[in-house]
Order: sequence, then structure tokens, then C-alpha cells
Amino acid sequence: MRKLTVALLAAVTLTAMLASAVPARAEVLYPWCALEGGKGGGATNCGFVNRAQCMATISGIGGYCYENPAYHGPGHRPIFIQRGPRPGHG
Repeated sequence: MRKLTVALLAAVTLTAMLASAVPARAEVLYPWCALEGGKGGGATNCGFVNRAQCMATISGIGGYCYENPAYHGPGHRPIFIQRGPRPGHG
């Protein structure tokens, strides 16, 4: 009887732990982006805390800084948009 009670308690505890688990999120959004590079195109880097940091990055390589359209301030939960299949993929 004791083994059954311990097993039941373990099962209830495990179920409670799994039910309250929240998936991890690795998403980090910063308020400033840079379009780096010059005439031949370039890369987008949205990893800047402020405009000055962005400007310092592009000062030697060219490009421009702009506000990250995906950033909505601290504590804001992003809205996920469901998109249809890409053309040619579905």
C-alpha cells in the first residue's frame, strides 16, 4: 500500500510540474536596426539598444539606422501572425 501511495504522489507531482511548465523563449528584440553595407547590398542587424550604438557600428562600413518595427517596448508580448504557405511551397 505504501508503494502505491508513493507512486501516486509522484505521478500527481509530475503532472502538476508538467502542467505549469512554460516554454522557453529565446526571442530578444532591440529597438534599433542597421542596414549595414553600401552599394552592393548589405545585411540587416536589429541588435542595438540605442541609436548611438547603431550609428557607431555603421560609421566605418556605411549604411543607415532605423527603428525596429518589431519592437514595442519592454514587457510587450508580440503578436504572432499566421501566414499562409509561401508561393511555390504548398
